[in-house]
Parts: sequence; structure tokens; C-alpha cells
Amino acid sequence: MSRTYVPPIKCQGIKTKIVPLILANVSLNNERTWYEPFMGSGVVGFNLRPRKAIFGDINPHVIKFYNALKTSAITPGIVREYLEKEGANLRERGENHYYYIRERFNEQHDPLDFLFLSRSCFNGMIRFNKAGCFNVPFCRKPKRFSRAYITKVVHQVKYVWEAVRQYDWSFECLPFHELIPRAGPGDMIYCDPPYLGRHVDYYDSWTATDEKLLYWYLSRTPARFILSTWHSNRYRKNPSLETTWREFHIITKQHFYHVGAKETNRNSVLEALVMNFDPRCSAITKKEHTQLRLLEFG
Repeated sequence: MSRTYVPPIKCQGIKTKIVPLILANVSLNNERTWYEPFMGSGVVGFNLRPRKAIFGDINPHVIKFYNALKTSAITPGIVREYLEKEGANLRERGENHYYYIRERFNEQHDPLDFLFLSRSCFNGMIRFNKAGCFNVPFCRKPKRFSRAYITKVVHQVKYVWEAVRQYDWSFECLPFHELIPRAGPGDMIYCDPPYLGRHVDYYDSWTATDEKLLYWYLSRTPARFILSTWHSNRYRKNPSLETTWREFHIITKQHFYHVGAKETNRNSVLEALVMNFDPRCSAITKKEHTQLRLLEFG
């Protein structure tokens, strides 16, 4: 993979930076199925491009958007025309138009409006209140949808639109405990649940009970699984790696993320991948091995 494809709808915690590491540990033949119970942005599965895949999420708006691509209710051409129109309205009316689109989306749930909001809201967040309404404020960039930016988004849409015509992909709105049991021997499950203890929204809540339930299903699956989580940062460690997930193989990779514009806000985080198979037996290159640190617990 020469570069990582970025999907049209982003979300908090998107795994763009560690996609190569995740995919280096994937072993899946064309006859078996890729399961992604916490689809979110879909960045991992979209870059893998498996022949068969089931993407699941409890956020109905994410699933509705990608099903609209699958049925061609939304096409790259439709996206370009829509963003050119609404982008011009945004330049003319500023944040008033953003909030007009937000209100319209919360009433009608149009997937094109969802795309617009995800690309013009503050910090690219996807957040809903308890009433199920999108409530992220405007990014304060009325010129957001330049010609180059629209072309970029259209290309991202085209990537998925073409893939769903070439491969057997489905998008389902359901919880992880309904999707994971469908996986069988030879299948691959990739889980990227919300990180325990972080701020989450109405569609993205996650508790210690959820973590234990996820463990129960993954520890019993006949399929291979990879679970994304965090290992540690400069302030604390993830205790679940030494308790809930300690029986599995764990590898880590450090990367940096930015919060704000200042260099002092550049912090490192150690990401962890939990697997029910030995990563040293996967097709990992020597270069990838130098980036990994195998942690032994117990």
C-alpha cells in the first residue's frame, strides 16, 4: 500500500496513522469475510479492500450514508453538485447557513447533509445529544468548500463508490454483540471500540460493562480478531491491558497527535493492538518488526 486512503466521513480516533501496522497483521483469503463491528470512519477496511466485508455501526447516519453510495442514491457526481451548491451558500451566508443545514439534517437525516456537516463542523467531530440530534458547532471557515477541497472529497467518495461495485460489502446498523457471533473460522474481525474512560456521545458511549461484554464475545470467536485500543500516554496506562486483555498477544506503536496549533500541544500516545494470534507468525516485514514492541504480561 503506497499511501493510506482517507474516507469521506471522518471521526474522532480515526486510525489513519496506524493503518499500515494493522494491515500488516491481517491474514484473510478471498473466500472469507472481514467483519468491522465498530465501523466509524471505515478507514481500516476501506484500505484493506477485502472481497467480502460486513461493516457495522450503531450510528444510523454513518450506515445510511454508505448504503446510499452502494445503491447509487449518492454518486461522486451528485456529491460534487451538492457541495458546490451548499459551499457557495456557506461562503455567502457564513455560519447561519451551517446551522440551517444542521437543523435540516436533524429533521430530515439526509446523508448528503451529514457529509456537509462532518466536513464543516468544529474539528471534524461527530457528536449527537441524547435526543439524537447532531450538535457540533461550526468550524468558522465559511470558505471551507474551495474547488480543490470539493475535488478531494469527491475522490474520497469515488473510492468507496467504486469499491462497493467491485466487492461484496454490506453496511448494517447493529451493535457489536449481534455482528461478532456471525464470524466463523478463517474470517477476520477488526474492532475499534470507543476508548474506555474518554468523553463519548449518544451514539458512542462505552462503559466497563461494554468492555467486558466485548471480551466475552471476542474470547469465544473461532475467527481471528484484532482490537485497537490505547496502551499509555504521558499521564497514565490503560489498566484493561493487564486485566481484561492480558491473555492475548499485544503489540504497540507510538505516534504523535496535535491538539491546537502550538508545538507544546504535540503529544505522544502508545497505541495497542490486541490479537488472538501470534503477530510474529503474520506477514510482517522486517521494517515493521522494528516498529513493534511485544509486551509480555504475567
